[in-house]
Amino acid sequence: MAARSQLGGRSRSSAVRPTTTVLLTAAIVAAVLLMAAVLFGARWTPSSDAGTWVSAGLRVVTNAVSDQGAVPLATVPDPGDRLLGGLLSPDFDDRSCLSRFRAARYRRASLHALSPHLVSALRRYESLHRLCGPGTPAYARAVERLRAPPNASSGDDGADPSCNYLVWTPNAGLGNRILSITAGFLYALLTDRVLLLDGSRGDLDDLFCEPFPGSTWILPRGDLPARGKLTIDTPESLGNTLGRGEAPGAGAPWLYAHLVHNYNAQDKLFFCDDVQAQLRRVPWLVFQADNYFVPGLFLMPRFERELARMFPRRDAVFHHLGRYLFHPSNTVWGMVARYHGAYFAKADERVGIQVRTFKWAPISTDEFYGQILKCTHRENILPAVVAPAANTSKAAKRKAVVVLSLHGEYSEMLRNLYHEHGTVAGEAVSVFQPTHLGEQHIGDKQQNQKALAEMVLLSFSDVVVTTGVSTFGYVSQGLAGLRPWVLMRPNHGKAPDTPCRLAPTIEPCFHRPPNYDCRAKARCDTGRIVQHIRHCEDFPEGVQLLES
Repeated sequence: MAARSQLGGRSRSSAVRPTTTVLLTAAIVAAVLLMAAVLFGARWTPSSDAGTWVSAGLRVVTNAVSDQGAVPLATVPDPGDRLLGGLLSPDFDDRSCLSRFRAARYRRASLHALSPHLVSALRRYESLHRLCGPGTPAYARAVERLRAPPNASSGDDGADPSCNYLVWTPNAGLGNRILSITAGFLYALLTDRVLLLDGSRGDLDDLFCEPFPGSTWILPRGDLPARGKLTIDTPESLGNTLGRGEAPGAGAPWLYAHLVHNYNAQDKLFFCDDVQAQLRRVPWLVFQADNYFVPGLFLMPRFERELARMFPRRDAVFHHLGRYLFHPSNTVWGMVARYHGAYFAKADERVGIQVRTFKWAPISTDEFYGQILKCTHRENILPAVVAPAANTSKAAKRKAVVVLSLHGEYSEMLRNLYHEHGTVAGEAVSVFQPTHLGEQHIGDKQQNQKALAEMVLLSFSDVVVTTGVSTFGYVSQGLAGLRPWVLMRPNHGKAPDTPCRLAPTIEPCFHRPPNYDCRAKARCDTGRIVQHIRHCEDFPEGVQLLES
């Protein structure tokens, strides 16, 4: 029996309430046109209408439905489209960032539909970033007001009320950082803020390409509003401001949102509508997070309609935003291309196995290796082995296995297994490990470059096996658009009876949700409020987005 598919199902059209005959008819015609497109090989092509990327026949129906106030129909991008259905901006040249238009060629074609509304939102954001980003007159005036003494008059000639900023500051490892940047960017989209990254430590240098045309997302050195280390005790934090009975934005030029795993009850009010209304008055909002807090945004009524329009399928948020934001620098892309050429290029099937152990969930190397083997054999990801036999014919299938781990024991044991034994169906199995990173030093530039290269390489796999709770795995599965087989956490040092499970979604887990009901002003279970947000299988304390 072949391994079960990891690909998420094809996107359904966004829900359109049949309140009128026009809407019902439009939905039926749209379905017929979409089926015809598939049957007769129609290709999705860019429309002349900015932000709308649908076929001509479907565009008519889409516009008719949109005129009635419903959500535009999402479409699956043409695999040969270098702009990924409009996700990427055409305002870049190839040489400035080799990975931007090349990475998709190495991955399986995405089956996750892209909403025209998200495309339009991205183009609008790019215009805002170009207007307000570093190096512009508007940015210079914003920084001047930020540095002005308290109660100083700014006059009426330099005001730029449309330029508000969200400043990301680093916390934890690279996987956590990528997830928190993504969550921050979605929040910036929803609140009309310009996202800037604090790269003052230098660990972002030569890691990612610029994602926004004509501007930079790196905060200039010296422009961070805060002075000193940002912690839960920072006086300017949202939690401490509310704790003092003060209103956020009451004359303060900046505020700090502490969204790290140890945030307290006052900090968690960030996810309440009434607090968000007050935050709109804060020109500079600085935040720090080690969480993928996107599910928290989906619980807020004020964002509900806009999120539904941008993401008709809720389980593809990181897939779309991650491919939009994170393009490896040319240095990192060179590493990725070399890894791919050495390990994956000639394979018929590519398997990626990401192995991570945690101090809070100890397990021996032999025990964890046995769990990996039991998972991959039971689910037919890797072939079963037979007694050694002489090579008599050409291999039926070439399967390349890339093991990504801080240590080399797991790849070595797998390599020896398939070197010393044959396989039932005669497949040729090659096992590789690009690097042995060892215990990473967070913030090390070269370590981050190697880690990013391996995340991207893992996303080129046809089948992905990840370690539960690992943000490294979350990033790779999201970029790939694949539901991974997740190695479950050990029980008191022993592998669980069920070694792995097929994840119900490609979305990362929000490990520390607020668990607070803003309306009732009481504690609650965030995983039981709405149907499309449920507890994570790999980390039951967390929650993640599902397509309900």
